[in-house]
Amino acid sequence: MKIFTSEQIRQIDKYTIEHEPVASIDLMERAACQIADWLTVQYDQTKSFTIFSGPGNNGGDGLAVARMLTQKYYKVTVYIIRISEKLSQDTQINYERLKSTGVTEIFDLHDNDKLPSIQEDDIILDAIFGTGLNRPADGFAARLIRFINSLPNIRISIDIPSGLFGEDNTDNRPDNIIKADVTLTLHFPALSFFFGENEQYTGKWCILSIGLSQHAIQETDSPFNYVISSDIPGYLKKRKRFSHKGTYGNVLMIAGSYGMMGAAVLSARAALRTGSGLVTVHVPQSGYQIVQTALPEALISIDASDIVFSNVPDLSGFSAIGIGPGLGSKVNTQRALYDLVKKTKVPLVIDADGLNILSANKEWLNILPPGTILTPHPKEFERLAGNSKTGYKRNQMQIKFAQKYNVIVILKGAYTSIALPDGSCYFNSTGNPGMATAGSGDVLTGIILSLLGQGYIPNHAALVGVYLHGLAGDYAASKGSEESVIASDIIENIGRAFRVKSES
Repeated sequence: MKIFTSEQIRQIDKYTIEHEPVASIDLMERAACQIADWLTVQYDQTKSFTIFSGPGNNGGDGLAVARMLTQKYYKVTVYIIRISEKLSQDTQINYERLKSTGVTEIFDLHDNDKLPSIQEDDIILDAIFGTGLNRPADGFAARLIRFINSLPNIRISIDIPSGLFGEDNTDNRPDNIIKADVTLTLHFPALSFFFGENEQYTGKWCILSIGLSQHAIQETDSPFNYVISSDIPGYLKKRKRFSHKGTYGNVLMIAGSYGMMGAAVLSARAALRTGSGLVTVHVPQSGYQIVQTALPEALISIDASDIVFSNVPDLSGFSAIGIGPGLGSKVNTQRALYDLVKKTKVPLVIDADGLNILSANKEWLNILPPGTILTPHPKEFERLAGNSKTGYKRNQMQIKFAQKYNVIVILKGAYTSIALPDGSCYFNSTGNPGMATAGSGDVLTGIILSLLGQGYIPNHAALVGVYLHGLAGDYAASKGSEESVIASDIIENIGRAFRVKSES
């Protein structure tokens, strides 16, 4: 699914109206119908709605929803926010249609009016501003937004929380943005929905299709995409009946140090569960018995050092290499990482302490093999690329970093983002807060390493690996709770995650 800017969405709306053809008022009706249907599934007629509608088309959506809810015998109260005395053409039409029903209470709200008293169990629908807002809310609108946020009621925003920009909110005014519990976004999520600082405004968001032109969507370019289940089956490789373990890659995982051998076990076990034919784990001497006992299926390569990674083993025969989990950052480990980067001729994924070592030696970024996959969490990325004020700014830095060094950057977190060297960026749809647990990132490294070893090109290994990792985490949480998930649970659900190819 492509993610578009607010301006691009307006152009797609316009193209749909001109070429379907469909009148703009009928497209608004289509959107309102989807919203009303969602609301009636969630709430029965014992619930009442209070709708705040602005003068633009977002307000028109709200008025149309009000009419549809009253037709289904819900009690609805509407407040027209008179920021401007003139309503947009389609909003005026829906205003007249709503008035003609004679059922809904409709009130005008002006700057000097007393703010209304609202029953605590009413559902508030926010239809004040849509995606067309290009400056922070101020004056009467800002005062009203702060008032709505102060109420204990459930708040649902239509398309986008009023006051929130569709892309960059760095210079927005945080107090003047609706804090929705749910956002019913129309056809596409806004880019701003994918950044952590905006979760307090969007709440849970749901995409409602309104039948926009598929031709316009296909022909409109965007570097941003949202990876959903239907995207994944086409990437997955089918296993051949006459294959053998050599068919599915011999991968090398360099991981672990004294006191951190669990990271090596987790990452290597994840690689095995993801389908690698052979997995070799390179560990310091102190880790030999631990890994051999915990992973009888793995081969062991033993370092010259008793406690850390200090020398690069023979790399011949390996189809992909992973490095970083639990590695530590001793001086001899740093030298060994440099040697590895110089010698590697196969796909490479670097995580955790491998990234911290690169952060301390940034000139080494210039010698990374093209297509190397880096898997930082936000703090690791900041050490690599510098600080950023917002998730949007960090994402822009991520994209530029991937382009500059010709690498793939997987920025871990909610909606994990994958920046490719061509400037494109993909946000992932799977995963949950339960995966914020020690070792989860080590598991992701093992999954991606395994896919690389099986012959997936780095771009596909990154996209598929992140999706499967998140889906396995979702299955793990569904068996117990988000609070109870540990990294091993994610590994145990990788097999089920692969069934996305048959469940889609």
